[in-house]
Amino acid sequence: MIQSGQIKTGDQLPTIRTLSVNLAVNFNTVAQAYHELDNENIIVTERGKGTFVAQTPGATEMKIIRQEKLTELVNVLFNETNRLGYSIEEVQQAIIEQVARQT
Repeated sequence: MIQSGQIKTGDQLPTIRTLSVNLAVNFNTVAQAYHELDNENIIVTERGKGTFVAQTPGATEMKIIRQEKLTELVNVLFNETNRLGYSIEEVQQAIIEQVARQT
């Protein structure tokens, strides 16, 4: 929403708990996302006031952030499938099937 301009610099974000409940996502997942955005100086938390958008990343910055996140997700997928003993071919076929379902 920040990237698309729906949320702008200075806008207040929901609390971690509220966002977790609204999105039906684990509290720790939301907390980690807020932490990453804070580390990248995209958001800032002011004690007693809340969390706010500190800056809206430009297109180049957002592209880098999105690519890093995608790489992280792919690494998690491969680490887990390796741990469970799936072959690269099995993972590749599952991805192809999932893409076909999405189109």
